[in-house]
Amino acid sequence: MVLRLLLSVAALASFGPQPALGQAAPWSPRTLQRAAAWTELMNDPMVTAGPSGLRVAIAPGRKWAIAATKGVILPVRSAGAILRVSELHGARWLVRLYGRLRGAEKPVTVGLCEGRSDTGEVRIDLDPRMVGEPPREGVMLQFGVEGEPGGMALLSHLSFLPAAHAPATVAVPGQRSIHAVDLMPNLPRPYRMLDWAGIARKYDRLVFDTDARGEHRPLCWIEPSGTNTGKPSFGLSSYVGDGRAGTDSHEGVTCIGALMGAVTVGIDKRKGPHDFVAMCQDHFNSANGVNLVLNSVSQGTGGSFWYEMWPHMAFYALADRYPGDRELERILRITADRWEGVAQALSPGGRPSFDHTSYDVIARRPVDNGQWREPDAAAGMAWIQYAAYRRLRDPRYLKAADLSMRFLAERRDNPFYEVLLPWGALTAARMNAELGRTYPVDKLIQWSFGISDCRGGWGVIVGNWSGYDCSGLVGSVDNRGGYAFAMNTFAQVGALTPIARYDTRYAGAIGKWALNAANAARLFYPRQLPQGHESSAGWKGDPQGVIAYEGLRYEWEGKRPYATGDPQAMSWGPKTDLGLYGSSYVGLLGGIVGRTSDPAILKLDLLATDFFHAPAHPTHLLYNPRSHAVSVRFDLPPGRRDLYDAVSRKFVARRVSGKARVTLPAGRAMVLVACPAPARITRSQGRTLAGGVVIDFGPQP
Repeated sequence: MVLRLLLSVAALASFGPQPALGQAAPWSPRTLQRAAAWTELMNDPMVTAGPSGLRVAIAPGRKWAIAATKGVILPVRSAGAILRVSELHGARWLVRLYGRLRGAEKPVTVGLCEGRSDTGEVRIDLDPRMVGEPPREGVMLQFGVEGEPGGMALLSHLSFLPAAHAPATVAVPGQRSIHAVDLMPNLPRPYRMLDWAGIARKYDRLVFDTDARGEHRPLCWIEPSGTNTGKPSFGLSSYVGDGRAGTDSHEGVTCIGALMGAVTVGIDKRKGPHDFVAMCQDHFNSANGVNLVLNSVSQGTGGSFWYEMWPHMAFYALADRYPGDRELERILRITADRWEGVAQALSPGGRPSFDHTSYDVIARRPVDNGQWREPDAAAGMAWIQYAAYRRLRDPRYLKAADLSMRFLAERRDNPFYEVLLPWGALTAARMNAELGRTYPVDKLIQWSFGISDCRGGWGVIVGNWSGYDCSGLVGSVDNRGGYAFAMNTFAQVGALTPIARYDTRYAGAIGKWALNAANAARLFYPRQLPQGHESSAGWKGDPQGVIAYEGLRYEWEGKRPYATGDPQAMSWGPKTDLGLYGSSYVGLLGGIVGRTSDPAILKLDLLATDFFHAPAHPTHLLYNPRSHAVSVRFDLPPGRRDLYDAVSRKFVARRVSGKARVTLPAGRAMVLVACPAPARITRSQGRTLAGGVVIDFGPQP
């Protein structure tokens, strides 16, 4: 696995600074024919415009050329664009927009098409958030070519499609909307919900088979003596065919993540011939004195916040699910102390600042590499410290969690970098519900579904990719039309779904999003797209198709969508794009997603990824995406149960067992708590309790 930077941003650097924007006018396809409109010429292009369209050629001694026109006003929430490149010689072509797009306060560049080598008509689907209310100055439209001197392309047509119609959203009293989710379909098409728990269990059996033989196998291997423990350890390849098998360069993101996914779906990784839970403790870097759980077994900190925090969060999930393991508890305490010290160091005078790339715990200083910052490290820190507080009750950890949340509460710009921010949204909801804090949950949730201000284009996908609803996936919303990642999608479902338990105002929106995300996530997997729409179909070591591709692209080499990854496109080593580092987290989805008698109404387990939660009765979210009321049946935990709906704040069934039936109105959600019957109900500090266990946290700020 490599540290991902958005390719569109990297590519733009070679084209130098962007010119200022100018006077605005609605776009017309005839603008291609007006030479006077193309006044912004970058890298001395040879440009002509006339009845046949706009021709751009590369000047002698140059490698690229761009012609641009300023002040273009596009249709609000445009559904897409249709363009036609009639001629192409010795070059690849691109079309970009530059301006205040996707809600950004400052101008950003969005590539509509990048590195294309085809001719003819092309349709481009646009994220409906791409063009909001247009700024007065409009945006800049750029057409360019890359190649050798003399290379040229002729753009003969370009038109933008009218505004897309947002799905009809049912206004439900007491429920809050999430802007991105409002734009998602109520019921995605085509609809096919995989057995996610079954996939997680099959994945676990496949990748942990240390005796497997064949091309690129085994994927898991045992090391007789770990770097830090001196005891047996294990490794997992991060990609199928990445050449790491048998070495100590395995990643905690993959190895510990696979255990986190397994225990979430109910697999005990201590059982069998190998105690993988004990062996993963080799990622606690004690031999070098760092004393943190890190991505490798011998490294320091200071490279990337998320790479250094995320393995801890996966490790802490194990500590939660194996509460009697003294070694896990010991490491949890040591690392919680270590991170608490970092939180304090980043809060001089009590004013926290996480606007850095990372933190060097040995040198005791923040690290800024001058290329990017990861301010959502505050979210990871808040989750880690609040988890430690819940387990160990040390007030120092609660103070560190508050400092981290304060940074997020006071921040104006969306800090989403990779995977940490949604866990901060969950932490805010928990601290509000459990401690009476007033952190801005809505802001953090909207950020988690929005588009990052610190990492251009990073966020939640909204849109249909050539007939496939892909809304709800997580990644780049505009890298070559969109590039979603399996790990980020699974992790985000794990982080945000439990919020509906602590703040039921988001039950409907979270239920709708989880339905979209769980449906679209199947496209990460082999044989879920038409033949030829995946990059590593040649590997035959996974006949059941349970190892996901690293990601899903809107388009690759003219095929939409396309299951792929970075290795093949970037030629950096691994022989396939099948990513174990992302697939390892499928257990988060598998632990959450259950079925009812209606295939479109899921039963979402709100406790499955709510690590370190207080005592709780089984709690599930049901959401009805249909336009009519639906009565559904679903399995209950053993024993007689009283069913309490925390959304309507009333019991909907009494003394039921085996299976229950409830009726959900159109577009409504229920958060159903299965209380032991008869439930003795009490109330305290605005909360409702059954048998002394909270079933309703009451109204939230």
